[in-house]
Amino acid sequence: MTIDNDNLSNENVSIIPLGGLGEFGLNMMVYETENDIVVIDTGFMLPSSDMPGVDLIFPDIHYLVERQEKVRGILLTHGHEDHIGALAYVLQQVNAPVYGTQLTLSIATGRLKEYGVLAEAQLNVIEPGDQIELGDFSAEFIYVTHSIPDAVAIALHTPAGIIVHTGDFKFDATPVDGKLSDIQTLARLGSEGVVLLLSDSTNANWPGQTPSERSIYDAVDNIFQNTDQQLFLCTFSSSLHRIQQFIDLAEKHRRLVAVTGRSLTNNIRTAMDLGYLDINPDFLIDAREVAMFKPDEVVVFTTGSQGEPRSALALLALDNHPFLRIEPHDTVVLSARLIPGNERSVGNVLNHLLRRGANIYHEKNANVHVSGHGACEDLKLMLNLLQPKFFVPIHGEYQNLIRHAELAESVGIPAENIRVAEDGELIQLTPNSCEVFEREGRSGRVLVDGKPEIGLEDIVLRDRIQLSQDGMVIPIIVMHSDGGKIATEPEIISRGFVYMDESEELMEEAKEITRRVIENLTDEQKHETETIQDEIRTALRRFFTQQMQRSPLVLPVVMRV
Repeated sequence: MTIDNDNLSNENVSIIPLGGLGEFGLNMMVYETENDIVVIDTGFMLPSSDMPGVDLIFPDIHYLVERQEKVRGILLTHGHEDHIGALAYVLQQVNAPVYGTQLTLSIATGRLKEYGVLAEAQLNVIEPGDQIELGDFSAEFIYVTHSIPDAVAIALHTPAGIIVHTGDFKFDATPVDGKLSDIQTLARLGSEGVVLLLSDSTNANWPGQTPSERSIYDAVDNIFQNTDQQLFLCTFSSSLHRIQQFIDLAEKHRRLVAVTGRSLTNNIRTAMDLGYLDINPDFLIDAREVAMFKPDEVVVFTTGSQGEPRSALALLALDNHPFLRIEPHDTVVLSARLIPGNERSVGNVLNHLLRRGANIYHEKNANVHVSGHGACEDLKLMLNLLQPKFFVPIHGEYQNLIRHAELAESVGIPAENIRVAEDGELIQLTPNSCEVFEREGRSGRVLVDGKPEIGLEDIVLRDRIQLSQDGMVIPIIVMHSDGGKIATEPEIISRGFVYMDESEELMEEAKEITRRVIENLTDEQKHETETIQDEIRTALRRFFTQQMQRSPLVLPVVMRV
């Protein structure tokens, strides 16, 4: 069933997920009425190991670009890259006002400057509790606890009723900064009547309640106590609550703090300037100065928890860091969740660290990480506080969305009022109905290789994957320019397909097939280079598939003499 989204009634609100429903990351949601559009979050996603050469993945925003005159604002829930990482890319095409808390906008500023859009960006700082008017929408910002300060949920007051978009959250009773989730406002909205809740599903498969951020303190404290060599602490650069605990422990154990990794250095500096991190400047040293101190006098904060090839930890693991080294019996703590798809790259880093003789602690062998996302009991509490008429789970793979839908039904949301949607589908909301309609090409992904404004086409990615799996074969044919006959014996070069010296018989047969293909062409076809290439490519791919059960990329080269 389809619906014309450009003909909306006065009470209709259309909701289009451009990313974040069916995957981790890429979070971006469009809310649309007849006259206005509000966007919540603009996140990116890191590529998986089967995407060679891809640097980042952005949401396809053509739906938004086509309606950019209706966009009244972009609202940011918090400063993690999977929620703000594509902001600069979006602002290059849709220059709408941006609203976020002070820390969120400060973190986003770096990328806006890097992409050359900071000067034109309309950045507006909001505080939790603020309410702003955006055409048909009124947005209310509600403080929630997460693994980064200044996170907010957003209540949209719309013609269809109150919509609550949670962003990422958990209910932390003992947060590091002492700021609790604003349960009173959530409960008030619930009593006023929430027509639709869209809630974070990241940990919907986790039973119980997510532990407090402070729950890792004792375990990391114990590691400090029992480490008499160098200590390396690795976490996400935006996990400022985690970093604050590391700073507190460093001061307690009289270790100086060195930081390596550009994003981590920038975020710590920004958070210190804004008062979100409390650190004695006397404890900070330049990472280049580490060698001047005894191993037990310094702790190094580093990036690279997901095995990123150019990260500081990956360089340390390979002994390629310009001024830091992992020595035998040094200790490395990976205080971050392993994002699905990064298992191989993280495993490679761990293996190299072990070869260096390091002792390693991570979430599977020590209590050194706690999630910033709510588990089942947190999610049920949010549902009970808001008591929505309709419910749509967001943020997570499809299995997470389904499990969250089951949780909603378990707390009394009628099954017929629960909708599971995916990227690009249209959620049509009225005061009395919530329906999901087909994608119709509303969403997609932009694969970034180098410059973000130049998207990597799917066919290029498929060619890279094929090259990595089956290699390539290059037939070289020299032909007379006058008569169209072969001037010399065809040559065949193989890279990543077979070892030439041990495959002479196969290559000779491939040369013979190449000769026959050209001989069977008409005189007119022999003068058409593209036709020759297409015929040779088809014949050789068929031959190699039959002989080797592999299909290399065949790139014929035709030269005229």
